[in-house]
Amino acid sequence: MLHRLYSRMLSLADHPQALWVLAFVAFVESSVFPIPPDVLMIPMIIARPSRAWLIAGVAMVASVLGGMLGYAIGYFFYEQIGAPILQSLGKGDAMETFSTKFNDFGFWAVLVAGITPFPYKVITIMSGWTAMPLGTFIVTSIIARGVRFFIVAGLLRVFGAPARAFIEKRLGLVFTAFIVLLVGSFYLVRYL
Repeated sequence: MLHRLYSRMLSLADHPQALWVLAFVAFVESSVFPIPPDVLMIPMIIARPSRAWLIAGVAMVASVLGGMLGYAIGYFFYEQIGAPILQSLGKGDAMETFSTKFNDFGFWAVLVAGITPFPYKVITIMSGWTAMPLGTFIVTSIIARGVRFFIVAGLLRVFGAPARAFIEKRLGLVFTAFIVLLVGSFYLVRYL
């Protein structure tokens, strides 16, 4: 089923309304959809490298807006459904402790999920669920999704089709290594 969905996404890259389709995919991927917008973005940029920045910008804006929907899902459904259930089970205090710990690292959680292959929708929903400050969530989402989509666009604009294989196979690993180095650098600066 996922393979058919992937193939369908690739065929949409040539559609005259591809930017709108990309915006829709990036929006819903941030809260519910299982296929990342890169699947559509990559062939669109390869087909029209001169539009790489526009395509990345559309993906970023739509993804952040979709992330705000994910945040709202976590925020509203937790209050209405999750909290009463946890209170009845005697776990309400444990969730408050988890919420505090998550929000202490919330910037990093959103940044890492927004850049790496980790499902961004999980963090968007958890951010709302733990009531992370909305401003922190939005700013971090813009940074993370901007880095992710504009690096992909830049690589494809400069290197073209040969970069596609690299991006599809190894970019998640490169982004993960980048985050580890970034966090390690902050740790070294802070504690040394």
